[in-house]
Amino acid sequence: MNIGQAAEASGVSAKMIRYYESIGLIPKTVRTEAGYRVYSENDVNTLGFIRRARDLGFSVEQISELVTLWRDRQRASTDVKRIALEHVEILERKARELQEMAATLKHLAKHCHGNERPECPIIEGLQNGHEVGLIDIHSTPHFGAVGLRSARRGTAPKRERN
Repeated sequence: MNIGQAAEASGVSAKMIRYYESIGLIPKTVRTEAGYRVYSENDVNTLGFIRRARDLGFSVEQISELVTLWRDRQRASTDVKRIALEHVEILERKARELQEMAATLKHLAKHCHGNERPECPIIEGLQNGHEVGLIDIHSTPHFGAVGLRSARRGTAPKRERN
């Protein structure tokens, strides 16, 4: 089958198929005399495997490892489980970071009056280079009892008084 058919059958775009081939995630495919790629059912199965792994957020490096293990019928399932559990840790850390960012933005939005005045804790936090998403229990003039950590983790934001 051609690249368009392989893309449709696997759920992976033709552009991504070419990319996966260029980085060696899938082997270079057979080509016709005219230079067109020809994909087998096995190639489509591999592409489907890759698509499902991407849907779960695995990195290209992890997927490469998983594809190698998938093809190796003598593999130990412990290797596959290790990769999966490492990925779970990464996903859980990212979820916590997203929750922290959301909590900080909710806090800042709550303390932003949203009126015609220019004072805005959200803008001030972004302007001063503080990491949005990390709440620190240090007092700052416009943030009340809760402020943003500075880019140097664990330090209170430095504010100039006008």
